[in-house]
Amino acid sequence: MSRSDDVLRLHRLAHAGGSAALLEWLSARLGGWTGVVDAGRGRGPETAVRGAAELSARGVRSAVLHAPGSATLLFALDGGRALAAVLEQPHHPDAATLLADAAVPLALVLRAEEAARREERAALAESRAREAVLHLLMNGRLSTAHQIAGALGPSLPEPMRMYLVECRAGRRAEVARRCEELTDGRAWIVRCPVYVRHLIVLVPAGPAAVPAGHDPLAEALVAVAPDCTVGVSGELPLREAPAAYHQAFHALAVARERGERHARFGPGPELVLAAHEAGAGWAHALLAPLHAYEPRRPQDPGGQELRTTAHAWLNFTSHATRLLKIHRNTLAARIRLVEALLGLDLACLGDQAALSLALRLTPGAWRGNAATAAAAPGLDAVLRDPRVTAWARAQLSALSGPDAPPGARATVRTWLAHDAQLAAAAAALGVSVPGARKRLTRIEVLLERSLLQSPSARHDLWLAHRAEELAG
Repeated sequence: MSRSDDVLRLHRLAHAGGSAALLEWLSARLGGWTGVVDAGRGRGPETAVRGAAELSARGVRSAVLHAPGSATLLFALDGGRALAAVLEQPHHPDAATLLADAAVPLALVLRAEEAARREERAALAESRAREAVLHLLMNGRLSTAHQIAGALGPSLPEPMRMYLVECRAGRRAEVARRCEELTDGRAWIVRCPVYVRHLIVLVPAGPAAVPAGHDPLAEALVAVAPDCTVGVSGELPLREAPAAYHQAFHALAVARERGERHARFGPGPELVLAAHEAGAGWAHALLAPLHAYEPRRPQDPGGQELRTTAHAWLNFTSHATRLLKIHRNTLAARIRLVEALLGLDLACLGDQAALSLALRLTPGAWRGNAATAAAAPGLDAVLRDPRVTAWARAQLSALSGPDAPPGARATVRTWLAHDAQLAAAAAALGVSVPGARKRLTRIEVLLERSLLQSPSARHDLWLAHRAEELAG
């Protein structure tokens, strides 16, 4: 094989397979160890590392170190590194020429690989920073979220609509690029930290972004691939990002069953608005032990962190570990502590619903005293309020309407009575688990709310049924 053939082969390997393929071919061609050594890191055969240090110290470009029965050939690369080959004597006659020819494409491909790694690290850092902004929004820390978002760009939209795109994980980058094009770079795009198939998009609200009667952005996003589905929230201020996420998630459940594969959240009364006046005192009293909790050790979670954990667990159950970046045992221990502090059994759907409502009614910590807390009404008193009763009847009316499938109300009531456990509800209904799941899937479309996948409307449905019972 001629030298020109070797040089051509080296460049092709560097282009197609990178440094690893080039070094592997050199080792096979020369019959010895070949690799890149760095004097500062000390990795590789001892003679090669020592030789790289000598090259760097003396400022020379090549060297040969002889040892009994072997020779180490070195050619300087950038950054204090060297291409080295440890060969038995007598070695290949063209070894020095071949290594000299290989040093040039190897140096280039090493730089390219390092640039790719830096770009990958930068992309990962940006992705995590965007996830942090989302986390801040969901916890009401708007000022810090705006500061970080301003550094990353674009600025957070105010007011906004939230789009929740469900697609194959490998398509999220393509969907994100398409979304940037369609919004002229004004969309704030985050990969969902909980569901790997979801992309969260905040876009400026208003007639320009979402024309009345149709949604060109949602239509364009579902056109990216046949597996893309989009749920869209209503127009909300940025401080209501948690509500926007729940709306988009419920709309996504409806969109999965529609031919157009996208849906806007159906307007309806909000429980928090209906219950705020009657329930604020009750909610603060319920959560007072959590807000007052002080951990015994600095490394243990405080009251605010326990509140965040409880909110994430109620929304995402065991998947909350992905959002909070904690181990499942840590999550379980924190939930047990919340139960102990508040006197709740969070295996019971009723206690889950109470805590969910209390968290939504209390954006800040309790500033009252023990006497005020003791005088606060109970949950049943809150649910007896006429405004909450009206909300409950509006929520449940669709279950008895002309479009409701047979037994819809009984199915939901049985499912809730068994703490939203599908297998137990199926047994009580006398149907198979797939049969019960199909019933609830049809009811999701009817209510325009997600039931089977978290965040689920199960807490609000439990509260609605309880309010209806109390109203007689």
